[in-house]
Amino acid sequence: MRMTRILALAAALALVAGTAHPAGREIYPDPSQARADLAGALRTAAASHKRILLDFGGNWCADCQVLDIYFHDAANRPILEANFVLVHVNIGYMDKNLDIAARYQVPLQKGVPALAVLSDQGKLLYSQTNGQFEAMRRMESSSVTGFLVQWKPIRPGCSVVLITC
Repeated sequence: MRMTRILALAAALALVAGTAHPAGREIYPDPSQARADLAGALRTAAASHKRILLDFGGNWCADCQVLDIYFHDAANRPILEANFVLVHVNIGYMDKNLDIAARYQVPLQKGVPALAVLSDQGKLLYSQTNGQFEAMRRMESSSVTGFLVQWKPIRPGCSVVLITC
C-alpha cells in the first residue's frame, strides 16, 4: 500500500514537472542570428525612437520562458511594444554570443534571463549585473512592469506615470 502511494505521488510529480516547463516554446532564435537581429533593432530603434531591450537566455531556461510570458501579458505588452525593440539573444548553453553579453556588460555567470537596455542610438543605459531576473519563476509580472516603466524612454510632453506615452 505504501509503495503504491509513493509511485502515485512520483507519477503526479512527474506530470506536474512535465507541464510546468513549456519546452516546446522557441523564444530565442538560432545563436547565429544575434548580430543580424541586433543590427536590425538598432535601425528600428533609431527610426522609431524606442529603446532596445536585449534579453539574454536560452530556450532551455524555464525562467526565460516565464519572462517572455510576462513580457507579453496584458499589463506589459502595451508598454513593451510602445517603448522597446525586443531582441532575444540566444546564449546556447552559456557558450554562444558571449562577446555580445560582454560588450553590454551582462555577466551571464550570474544567471539568465539577463537584460540590457540600450538607447535608440545603441548606447548602453543599463545591464543587469546581479542576476535580478534569474529567479523569474518566483517573481510576479509586476516586477517586469516596474522594470519596463523604469527604463522606457521619456518623451517630451509625457509624464513618467503614463505607461504607453
